[in-house]
Amino acid sequence: MPLSTSTTERRRASPAPPVAQSRPWRALPPWAALCTGALGGLVTETAFPSKSWWPMAYVGMALLVLALRRDSIPRGFITAAVFGLAFFLPHLWWADAAVGAPIGWIALAALQSTAVGLFGAAWVAVRRTRFVARHDLVQVAVVAILWTAIEQLRGRVPFGGFPWGLLAFSQTDGPLMPLASVGGTTVVSAVTAAIGALLAVGATRWLCRAPVGRIATPLATAVVLTFAPSLVPTPTAAESGTLVVGAIQGNVPTRGADATSQARAVAANHVAGTRALLRDAGVGALDLVVWPESASDIDPRTDDELAGAIDSIARDAGAPILLGTQRFADRARYNDYLVWPPGSRGTDAYTKQRPVPFGEYIPCRDFFRRLSPDVDRVTTDMAAGGATGVLDVPIAALGRPVRVATAICFEVAYGDLIRESVVAGGELIVIPTNNASFGLTQESTQQLAMSRFRAVEHGRATVQVSTVGVSAVIAPDGAVLDRTALFTSDQMIADLPLRTTLTLADRLGAWPTGMIDAAALTLLATAAFGRSRLRGGGGRA
Repeated sequence: MPLSTSTTERRRASPAPPVAQSRPWRALPPWAALCTGALGGLVTETAFPSKSWWPMAYVGMALLVLALRRDSIPRGFITAAVFGLAFFLPHLWWADAAVGAPIGWIALAALQSTAVGLFGAAWVAVRRTRFVARHDLVQVAVVAILWTAIEQLRGRVPFGGFPWGLLAFSQTDGPLMPLASVGGTTVVSAVTAAIGALLAVGATRWLCRAPVGRIATPLATAVVLTFAPSLVPTPTAAESGTLVVGAIQGNVPTRGADATSQARAVAANHVAGTRALLRDAGVGALDLVVWPESASDIDPRTDDELAGAIDSIARDAGAPILLGTQRFADRARYNDYLVWPPGSRGTDAYTKQRPVPFGEYIPCRDFFRRLSPDVDRVTTDMAAGGATGVLDVPIAALGRPVRVATAICFEVAYGDLIRESVVAGGELIVIPTNNASFGLTQESTQQLAMSRFRAVEHGRATVQVSTVGVSAVIAPDGAVLDRTALFTSDQMIADLPLRTTLTLADRLGAWPTGMIDAAALTLLATAAFGRSRLRGGGGRA
């Protein structure tokens, strides 16, 4: 028989069975949620260089999830944006040192924090859906998906994106690092966020006075997720020979952004550093010499004096030199990384594909000039190259050219560029950079963490070489074999393996990213559809 009207009404009016225990923990008041979010951002930043306390990324994410318990999309946005500000303001303070005025630093941190705010709004919206609301372990997966999707979004837009401060880069000293070879930053960031969300579930169940078994389940899962990836192999053996590589950190005459005006002195420093290395290692000991970005900002291909100095030291070394220079053409400048074998005038070059907006070129210059006249400190915009970052370097000892994958300076943050170079045959990765504008900040060590991540992601030995430091030689498993200090003249030498095997991350390519994006869009569409049904049916939206 059909249910009576009164019975049906009583059933509709009955509340859903509680997900937690009989004493649920109420959401934090707004002021406490903001404070918890801010604390989470500060804690998360300590997981990155220079402190590198990698477990703090889990704790910081847990605090963010706990701060977002209130069922309000606007408050979710604000709370997560406060987390973002607390994270990005200290994380990116090197931008203040580079620009010399706080406006660029604050604007960059605020923009990135807005993306984090979108995560908070999206998380609150999706959490309202019935299935997600009833299963707190499902919420863990949702947090991981939405957080990683937002990271990918801010790595693309605006102006080509800014993938700095990805959770994955906090894990270079932790047991999650081997997962880089499985799915790159997408997988490592997702697992890091999931561990944080599991800690939040455990804390919530404890505050709700759940049984010990229910509290232990998410915590035990977090422990397994943390340490199981250390079982993933990260091979380091040579597959196509080895190279004895000398890396030269020549230093600059003075600190600060004006160092590029002293191009001849900087080039002379790198010539002198190479001679010092040859005295220690012996003539003929090196297969390859690598100089940094901006090692010779006067183009030696068009300057006879510099060409003679560079070719002289290349002949003395008996090895090709890789060096960074600037090329001017068509009212633009190009950031080139050049192959200079002995007796040549340069045989191959890579041109930077992702110039830094507001640092190397000014987008919408007329508009932004109204906001700050400092934009005109960039007098000539840098144009982007279009070729894959791989260089053919003749190596006499091997009797063949070696393909070297390269990305210049900030390009190390863009995983797609380096993957293209490795898939194109790169057997070794070289990251030339110029950190002279960032003073004694943590920018160079943050960059080193990214270079270490790329080494594991692609299973390649990696050299990060800087004008002023930090420079480092990195094994294919991410171990730092040697490194320099900031603002010193130094040299390193290492026998590095050449490898050709592609990792799973290389083979999968954009698939992990696409799957995360598709899952995030599906979750958001489901949340929007459910909300519209509630409104259309006269229910509580």
